[in-house]
Amino acid sequence: FYEVPAPDLDHLWRRLTAEGELECFVAELDGEVIGLAHVRAFARPLEGDTAGFLDDLFVDPTRRGSGAGAALLGHLRCVAAERGWGVVTWITGADNHIARQLYDRLAEAQQWVTYDMTPNRVAGVHAHRSR
Repeated sequence: FYEVPAPDLDHLWRRLTAEGELECFVAELDGEVIGLAHVRAFARPLEGDTAGFLDDLFVDPTRRGSGAGAALLGHLRCVAAERGWGVVTWITGADNHIARQLYDRLAEAQQWVTYDMTPNRVAGVHAHRSR
């Protein structure tokens, strides 16, 4: 969908099954898994709370429009409330128009710009962890 390389499946499976790091919620229809959501908690020090980050939301293309995406996001909203998360956030492609129709109904789009920083690139100023 986003034309990203296939992950190292062993590494991915270890992350998905590691205790406490990442959770997976599934949507089922007639006993068949038709969608999934990967989510994890993260600290928001400036707000003094914890939030949820939705890494992936996927619904089988043949089952889109079934309500699975809305059900997964609704479940995630309940989980966030139970855990006291201040917000659940995620990113999507600007051209992901179909998913954004769902997202626009259930959440508020933000004006933040997302950056990716590649490790091991050296900047001119040295920084380190404060003690």
